Formats: sequence, structure tokens, C-alpha cells
Amino acid sequence: MSLSAVPGRDTVYVFFGRSTGGRPAAARRLLRRAGGALLGRPEAEIGVGRDAAGRPFVRAGDAAGPAVSVSHAGDIVVVAARRAGGVGVDVETRRELPAVALARRWYAPQEADWVAERPAERRAEAFLALWTAKEAVGKVLGRGLRDGGLARRMPVPDGPLLPVPDGPDGLRVGHPLLGGDGLVLAVAVCGTVDGVELIVD
Repeated sequence: MSLSAVPGRDTVYVFFGRSTGGRPAAARRLLRRAGGALLGRPEAEIGVGRDAAGRPFVRAGDAAGPAVSVSHAGDIVVVAARRAGGVGVDVETRRELPAVALARRWYAPQEADWVAERPAERRAEAFLALWTAKEAVGKVLGRGLRDGGLARRMPVPDGPLLPVPDGPDGLRVGHPLLGGDGLVLAVAVCGTVDGVELIVD
């Protein structure tokens, strides 16, 4: 597969796969696929590893690859890749949970109120939308959920990539699959991008 760069266009590519043979193996396979596609090189030439902070990276020989991020939910593995800047991704499976109680415990009051105001059958998804957004933003910032990451306010999910309140300039997060396929997916970026392309492996 070739994802040739379009001049002046910055796209986030999100690769989906299933973890047959274990999650680490599936993640490495998707990372090689993403690196090969964005670098225009055969997957066999793509090296995969983790930096000193534990963040994944891809490279081809001495050439640094695109920014990448990895997330797992059950047997689903997701890799986001971007040529022109940082990226973070998080995925969760939709499931029943005490959404309002958890939101009141972990989230800012405005976010907890927003979750409580959703119809009862949508509250768990609303909670997970904010959770995945916080995880994805934490990854793009390189901090995860440390230093108050759960208290970091997120925009109400209502569009592809929205500015993060009180975040650094250009920090944006969105939910390209919200409400579909039994998954809640969040993608975060630093800076404006022209789109998010989903690729199912």
C-alpha cells in the first residue's frame, strides 16, 4: 500500500487490526505497515522500537519515520501515524459502566454534568469519549494521564478535531468513529491537520 504525500496536506492515518498471535506482535505489524506506507518503503525495511520514555517509533535505516501512537482494546489494535507532527490515539470498546459515578469521581464538574445529561443509554459512550480524548491528548503531550491528566478538560465530542480547552495552541482532539463499530476512538494532534483517514487491516 502506498500513502503518497499530498503537497501541503497533513493527514493522520489510523490503522486498525486484530491481535492474532498476541498484542505486541499485532502492534509491531501495524507499526511496520504504517511506517512503510508513510515512508514509501517495504515493510521489511521498517524498524520498530520504543524510546527511553516508552513511546513507540518507526524508522527506515537512519531515516526517522512518522510520529506514531498505539492503543489496544480487547483484541483490537490501533496505530495512528502522521508525517508532520505529534499524534496520540486511544480506543475503548463500548460497554456498560457506572458512567455518571465515574465521571463525578474523575472528571471536571462540567464534563461530569455533560455525561449525566446524556440519555441513559448514551452515558457510557459519553464517558468513554472523554476518557479516550484524555488518553490521546496525554499521549501527544508525552505525559499520559500523569500530572492531572484525567482532570484535563476536553471539548464535548462534536466534530472531527476540536481545540482542547486550556491546552497549548494547536492541541486538538476528535472522535472519527464515535458511535460506530462498537468502538470509541480518539485522535489527538498538535497543530491543524487536513483530515483523518481510517484504514482497516
